[in-house]
Amino acid sequence: MIKSITTPLNQDDVLALKAGDQVLLSGVIYTGRDAAHKRLVALLEAGKELPFDVYNQVIYYVGPTPAKPGAVFGSGGPTTSGRMDAYAPTLLSLGLRGMIGKGYRSDAVKKAMQEYTGVYFGAIGGAGAYIGQCIQTCEVIAFDDLGPEAIRKLTVKDLPLTVVIDSYGNDLYEQGRAQYLKEHQHAN
Repeated sequence: MIKSITTPLNQDDVLALKAGDQVLLSGVIYTGRDAAHKRLVALLEAGKELPFDVYNQVIYYVGPTPAKPGAVFGSGGPTTSGRMDAYAPTLLSLGLRGMIGKGYRSDAVKKAMQEYTGVYFGAIGGAGAYIGQCIQTCEVIAFDDLGPEAIRKLTVKDLPLTVVIDSYGNDLYEQGRAQYLKEHQHAN
């Protein structure tokens, strides 16, 4: 069963999600990759305000290609999430609820997700053009000098995602690997 969810996500929304759930996400999300995350954390360390309130929000790790004429967003496949691991616990502590990307997350990020009630969604790598079609509006809101890595505010409709790590610490990558090993151990 596919779950339809809408941002902003509160703690109850996140607690209802389990590793392996398929979701269609709609609403406002923000983009940001490592250069933007580094600046966000630097602003916090300097005691300054962030360009948007991360509380109950979702950040998509993406640096889109330029939009074609008439399109609001270019191709935007997920970035490898490990590049944001140094910064994610700080943002989770401020109430960030969701992160969208691809690949593994560090133990520190998983721990912060459990402590602060966060969720990690996997987007389909290699499907950037399809993902781009789910984006209805796009506005650069911070760090314009970073080009594709600027922070954008997006409105998305039915963005297809999979819950990779839930707020309980269940990790679909680890579960899948364990299942594979179990099945292939019995096959020998």
